[in-house]
Amino acid sequence: MNNKQLIIIAKVFSLLFAPHYFPLLCMLVLMGFSYMRVFPLNYKIFLLLNVYLYTVAVPLIVIFLHRKLSGLHRHQLTRRELRTAPYIISILCYTFCYYQMSMMAVPHFIVSVVVASLFVQLICVLVNLWYKVSAHSAAAGAMNGALIAFSFIFQFNPIWWLCTTLIIAGCVGTSRLILRHHTLAEVNTGLAIGFLTGLITILLF
Repeated sequence: MNNKQLIIIAKVFSLLFAPHYFPLLCMLVLMGFSYMRVFPLNYKIFLLLNVYLYTVAVPLIVIFLHRKLSGLHRHQLTRRELRTAPYIISILCYTFCYYQMSMMAVPHFIVSVVVASLFVQLICVLVNLWYKVSAHSAAAGAMNGALIAFSFIFQFNPIWWLCTTLIIAGCVGTSRLILRHHTLAEVNTGLAIGFLTGLITILLF
């Protein structure tokens, strides 16, 4: 495998497991391991579409418009000093999603996924003021932390899912290194922030 192929694979992993997809992936897992299995299909689709709209579609569109209006290229947003605005956009969208789901009386453990994602971004934007961290790794770490937390809550064996999410986290972190968007320390810091925040938020919220 040559360098060009590695870069293409790294870009695919970075795209498929972008930070914005964390709540959606968690919800899909929960629909298989919680009492949400018995919910009507229409209701589950409605929840998924709602989460997708406010945690993926709207943030990405607004960030894209911000980048265009600011005259920035996509690669420039990897610079620490230019990452604050995209973080704030995502935080506002996630906050609105949390508010809307609370008003709709969505099951508490589903709302906690959005809250965990929100806290991960809040911590990352604060740390980013002094030190650049990998948001991709933070999201991957949060997915692992949330999975372990939910395995305690719903009393299921997470080993195979955990093996899968750990492999995904490793591939995502490696992809960020291959693309030279982050150093190993930045990837590991993001992973630790995400894991601890996801685990503690789900267990305590």
